[in-house]
Amino acid sequence: MKRIITLILVITASFANAQAYKGKGDVKGQVGLNLQSGGTGIHVTSDFGIGENMSFGFTATYLLNAQRILDVKPAFEDRADIKARFNANLGNVFKLDSKMDIYPGLDLGLRNFGAHVGFRYFFTDGFGIYAEGGAPLAKYDTEVNGFENYNNQFVFNIGASFNL
Repeated sequence: MKRIITLILVITASFANAQAYKGKGDVKGQVGLNLQSGGTGIHVTSDFGIGENMSFGFTATYLLNAQRILDVKPAFEDRADIKARFNANLGNVFKLDSKMDIYPGLDLGLRNFGAHVGFRYFFTDGFGIYAEGGAPLAKYDTEVNGFENYNNQFVFNIGASFNL
């Protein structure tokens, strides 16, 4: 029950802090589907603008449908990951429409140091979609086995962005 309450709080906080990136002081957030080898889950981000083209934030991922390995069900710790992240928001650098943003970045998580790149498109000031891919650059454990691979591989996230 504690795990469900924690997941609900993370998602709620993401909705409360979500809006399109417009520079320093802005907050953006996303809720989406995490797709990776061995499972699918929920991906939630919240980023805070610290400059015209920079933001930092947090991301949480929880695999809802994780495959068993040797008939063993993965534990909560095997399914969950939390990361701090830094983004370079480059939509205006590339002179894209103000509704679009490209954001490469770095993330530091519980299991690895990685990189990601994403794209957002806002249909209105309050609603948009995003797609993001990420991969580990350095894994904390050099011999990743079993469930450790769930959070140490290429991931693809798609979903919605909100402005509340």
